Amino acid sequence: MKQVLISLWHFRHFMLSSIKAEFRGRFARSKLGALWMILNPLAQTTIFALVLSELLAARLPNIDSKTGYAIYLMAGTAAWGLFAEIVNRCTTVFIEYSNTLKKISFPRLCLPFIVGGSALLNHVLLLIAIAVVFLFLGHAPNVAWLVLPIGTLLIVLLAFGLGILLGLLNVFSRDVGQVVGIVLPLWFWLTPVVYTASSLPKHFAPLLQLNPMSGLVKIYQDVLLFGKFPIWGDLFIPFGIATGLFLFSFWVFRRASADLVDAL
Repeated sequence: MKQVLISLWHFRHFMLSSIKAEFRGRFARSKLGALWMILNPLAQTTIFALVLSELLAARLPNIDSKTGYAIYLMAGTAAWGLFAEIVNRCTTVFIEYSNTLKKISFPRLCLPFIVGGSALLNHVLLLIAIAVVFLFLGHAPNVAWLVLPIGTLLIVLLAFGLGILLGLLNVFSRDVGQVVGIVLPLWFWLTPVVYTASSLPKHFAPLLQLNPMSGLVKIYQDVLLFGKFPIWGDLFIPFGIATGLFLFSFWVFRRASADLVDAL
């Protein structure tokens, strides 16, 4: 583990330059350039706010504000979007960069960190856009927002652990990528993003407790909607799963990395 971290640190400039190159390529020949990184999520969150709050008049239990459900949904989709983007991209990253892996010598684990760094930057910009929309809705950020990095860190650990494992498996069996495309949407609907946990029958409660994303999404919803700190005891299971899966993926990667290029 220590040797892996040291090698990643030595190639930190390579990873940072790769993230910058990815963003530059995404907005090549665009006059507004990186400004679209703010405008796109800002437009998306504004649509959520207008449609859900004004047209559909959706409501949350015990929340009188007509913008409550829009804020709840934006918080949940922000958390889930970070998780899904890292998992999806890590699942295919070794295949997408197969030519690079065969031609250039560098720690192969750099690739998941590059796509993860890109996803994290997207997420930060999305949160900025959400904060702007919240101001227009009269829902100003408060001190509880300082807890968001903890939720973000746990989501990144969980997504990295799962994504690296799936990425390795996908190299040796391309069916894994197809399965992920089916399982992730199903996982989304098993996580209280669109609905509230209290709206489910009581016999579903154990499933929500075993679903690590339920607790991690709830951090965002509690902070962004209610402006309150999470119940730390509820995070023991998500923390254990995320940390354990992250460390396990490192161990598996060290065992499988020698055969990775040959399998590509």
